[in-house]
Amino acid sequence: QVQLVESGGGSVQAGGSLRLSCAASGIRFSIFVMGWYRRAPGKERELVATISSGGSTIYADSVKGRFTISRDNAKNTVYLQMNSLKPEDTAVYYCAVIGTNNWGQGTQVTVSS
Repeated sequence: QVQLVESGGGSVQAGGSLRLSCAASGIRFSIFVMGWYRRAPGKERELVATISSGGSTIYADSVKGRFTISRDNAKNTVYLQMNSLKPEDTAVYYCAVIGTNNWGQGTQVTVSS
């Protein structure tokens, strides 16, 4: 059974930083593309960033230059470092195994102005 457990969400003021973590189990983590999605209230789900097994990354235009996705295959963990946070980054952030139906439970990020 695949499990993805996110942590690191919280409340922060605009301009602040947060680091999300997602610990995976039940999969051969190192071979999968991993990603972070988010869903803001009243909005569609948005793909924030992905990272391939080899470390190649893709970012949504809205977070380029501010967010960094990384992975530690030895720890079966993917991270999302979020800097220069804006109120519009407020959302529930979900970790996912890209190309599968495996998702975490989500972690709330709230950015106040």
